[in-house]
Amino acid sequence: RKNTKRVPSFRKLLRTSKIKLENKLKNKQYKQQSAAKKYRKEQKKLREAVRDAISRKPFPLEDCKRKQVGKSEKRDEEEEEDALPLDMMDEDDLKLMEDLAQKASFLTRDLSSNEPVHIKKRKHESVIDKYEKVPRRMQTEPEKELIHLLPIKDKSGIIPQTMEKPVLSVAHDEEEDTEEMEEAEDFSEEALPVLTPEEMAAQRRQKLQERKMHIAALASAILSEPDSNIKKLKELRAMLMEQDPNVAVIVRKLVMVSLMEIFKDIAPSYKIRPLTEAEKATKVKKETQKLREFEEGLVSQYKFYLENLEQTIKDWKQRKLKKSNVISLKAYKGLAEVAVKCLCELLVALPHFNFHNNIIVLIVPLMNDESKMISELCFEAVKKLFKQDKLGYASLGVVKVISGLVRGRNYNVRPEVLKVFLHLRIKEVELQKDSEDIAPKKKFMTYKEKRKNLSRMQRKWKKAEEKLERELLEAEASESKEKKLKLHTETLNIVFVTYFRILKKAQKSPLLPAVLEGLAKFAHLINVEFFDDLLIVLHSLIASGGLSYRESLHCILSAFHILSGQGDVLNIDPMKFYTHLYKTLFSLHAGGTNDDIGIVLQCLDAMFAKRRKQVSQQRALAFLKRLSTLALHVLPNSSLGILATNRVLM
Repeated sequence: RKNTKRVPSFRKLLRTSKIKLENKLKNKQYKQQSAAKKYRKEQKKLREAVRDAISRKPFPLEDCKRKQVGKSEKRDEEEEEDALPLDMMDEDDLKLMEDLAQKASFLTRDLSSNEPVHIKKRKHESVIDKYEKVPRRMQTEPEKELIHLLPIKDKSGIIPQTMEKPVLSVAHDEEEDTEEMEEAEDFSEEALPVLTPEEMAAQRRQKLQERKMHIAALASAILSEPDSNIKKLKELRAMLMEQDPNVAVIVRKLVMVSLMEIFKDIAPSYKIRPLTEAEKATKVKKETQKLREFEEGLVSQYKFYLENLEQTIKDWKQRKLKKSNVISLKAYKGLAEVAVKCLCELLVALPHFNFHNNIIVLIVPLMNDESKMISELCFEAVKKLFKQDKLGYASLGVVKVISGLVRGRNYNVRPEVLKVFLHLRIKEVELQKDSEDIAPKKKFMTYKEKRKNLSRMQRKWKKAEEKLERELLEAEASESKEKKLKLHTETLNIVFVTYFRILKKAQKSPLLPAVLEGLAKFAHLINVEFFDDLLIVLHSLIASGGLSYRESLHCILSAFHILSGQGDVLNIDPMKFYTHLYKTLFSLHAGGTNDDIGIVLQCLDAMFAKRRKQVSQQRALAFLKRLSTLALHVLPNSSLGILATNRVLM
């Protein structure tokens, strides 16, 4: 029969009151609860029936049966004696006997009991009476253990099912035990075959090949379908805990590198944020749910992988071994080097992904490590990161950690740690503006003006447009110039704070050459307020006489970079720096190739070519003569550079 019931339309559902919908939901819940309650009652009755059937099953003895038979015979004889012939009974008595015969309770009840015929059965009989009614039996034979099976239900009721548990003979068990003990003794007496070195090497190669094939299979499966096989990342990561001492080191190294390459390939080009409770509660499409599961699994496995790399490096640094002692301390160094390589690769390849700041915190202290190989790996990774960082987020994070490291170690770090700053891609920053530019811009219309000049609908549309513009700016993927300048300014401020601390507190530190070199590069970006103090500090360093020739050249170069930028507006005479360079020109090494000649040429370019109008003719001629004399003593390549500078001076 065709179902003619119409499905309610969406409009009709909208007209349905909220109270009616709640009542329907409550009725549905009540029906489900009553059905569950009814089912529980039926199950309870079934269990009670099974228990009663098992407890009422009689186990009579033969003596008890004989006594009962004797009693019944005596009882029958007495009844025959007391019984009257039917001819001597009245019609009323016969009718009463016929009525009683039709009642089942009269025949089935226990005649020896004094209870009335129609007595109600008590629900809860005492436990002692129940056990007293069960007949006793002699323990002539050992009781057979029964296994209770599922009962059978038919028209007559529930029939319990049991089965005897098979009992094995004790002698048979003892024989089996003795045989097993003898076999174990024979096995222990047989010595294991001793393998030759060639056989051990072949066995190790075979194990290693099996592990390699397994790693390759897992990696290819993950790369082919990352969404479906994200759970295999856990299986591959578990191989980082390889326990076979013959192949543990190589397998762990292979797994580290494989996981690093996998994460570089399957990691998305955005940062995955955790879902809120509201987002988890809402229903989404299958594709969206699958993407969420993939992202959640990827982030969790990436986190565990980084924690494993960190733990490997810490164990090696603290010279700690695991309790299993699968890997020696010497082999742990190789593992730590591979872990550092993986972290450096991830630092450069995934600057946008999750836990990038955690990787920075791990890598930066290793730049000051005793191991030359590890420190060089970290230097190169940070240099690459600075060179490819276009916006400046990653560079800012690294500079903050380096500044904290230098201060925390009380300036007792390698000079290379500060020389990394020279590779920053900072060419312009937000210079201090006038008070009018710094002050917050006044809004186009105040709240009262909006209320006065705009209608309600116009204000609503204006608010929606502003919200849309903000969302578009947030979603914009291209580099924002204002944001870039802001990040670069903050980064350079931290760099200069680090430099000024060293100039103030650690002038005799081996970090001073790196500081002066950094000031020479970024001096034109320093705020005008610090110019006077900085020039005084630089001149005092030169006058102290404790600097090397190259360090003094860096001081001169820094001073003229300051004056060539924003320092043009300042009325400062750098005659002290001209005098010092003129005196020290002949200190240049003439017999060997060095980098000092390049710094000298940079100083001359900043002192004369960029300040042509501020240099007198007598000063230019004096330097021209001194440089011509110097060109006769240095090597040909240095001589060519000096002669080119003379041409500019003329």
